[in-house]
Amino acid sequence: MKNFILHLKKLDWFLIICPSLLVVIGLFSIYSSSFRNGDFFNFKKQIIFFAIGFFLMIAISFLDYRILRNNPYLILFLYFLCLISLTGLFFLAPEIRGVKSWYKIGAISIDPIEPTKIVLIILLAKYFSMRHIEMYKVWHIIFSGIYVLVPSILVFLQPDLGSVLILIAAWIGILIVSGIKIRHFLILVLCFVLIFIFSWSFVLKDYQKARIISFIIPYDKLGVSWSQEQAKIAIGSGSLFGKGLKHGSQTQYGFLPEPQTDFIFAAIAEETGLFGVGILFILFGALFRRLMKIVLSSQYNFARLFASGFAVFIFFQLFVNIGMNLGISPIIGLPLPFVSYGGSSLVSVFLGIGILQSIKIHQMRPMGVDKIS
Repeated sequence: MKNFILHLKKLDWFLIICPSLLVVIGLFSIYSSSFRNGDFFNFKKQIIFFAIGFFLMIAISFLDYRILRNNPYLILFLYFLCLISLTGLFFLAPEIRGVKSWYKIGAISIDPIEPTKIVLIILLAKYFSMRHIEMYKVWHIIFSGIYVLVPSILVFLQPDLGSVLILIAAWIGILIVSGIKIRHFLILVLCFVLIFIFSWSFVLKDYQKARIISFIIPYDKLGVSWSQEQAKIAIGSGSLFGKGLKHGSQTQYGFLPEPQTDFIFAAIAEETGLFGVGILFILFGALFRRLMKIVLSSQYNFARLFASGFAVFIFFQLFVNIGMNLGISPIIGLPLPFVSYGGSSLVSVFLGIGILQSIKIHQMRPMGVDKIS
């Protein structure tokens, strides 16, 4: 018991409090939007997911993160397990709104792409932590890209373009922190441009093209652009302190689509106004500052790269989700981290926080050879 208390004292409680408060804000919004149809099942499930994620975060903090850093076979096992689970979606997952992204177990939906994001960040952190002095070799960029490409293809075929972008963003973020040469980075950007042109011509479906075009030119405000128009109306009507929980007209009367997931930011803005949005930004800003502190203070490459990849994952998703609500990015179905409803997403991000807690506690005791010179 004494050791348990001592361990709790070593935890970075700031890194616990900020995400937990974000979850609480999300719970208030989910509870409020549940009044629209009188169904509070999602609200109750989100509380359970929060409890599970919080428990796993504490449990993982007890484990030495160096178990991951020093066991490549364990990381590869987790990686291939994720690939198998992603492949199984095509055969075992029900089709929901044209997408096969979740395993259904009773009333619970499990999205394997969420833990895949964390596992891929672990794998890339391990890969580059052992090769940071060889970043001049293009082969390492190509080989690491293959690790990202395989799950990206499986996710794209579901189809889930948003999660593909998250995987790519995390990879590029870790590449930059690892010290990729500017020449190689520019070549990489050129490759992405060529891939986008090819995808536009031969790969993207019509509805995906329509979303991108409607983002650039909102040509159909009653059709393709409806969601973003309603989100902007909700945000604009929130004023300084909002309309109050359960009183947002766009949220409560069904004009705002997906107020618990994709457009929860707009729901929060409508019902709590600039005040609520300001608190949201303060908490995310504090979380970002904490993650950057971990990145800059990490003594070992694996810890530094994992924290960097996790920060990119969280804040790229944050930027895209809020951009969807404000109409400055296309709608690609990414939740607001810690805030949006979704058990797989919430549990996975708390797993990531748990690994960061383990890094904070254990990295002061040297083990291995990947210390930053």
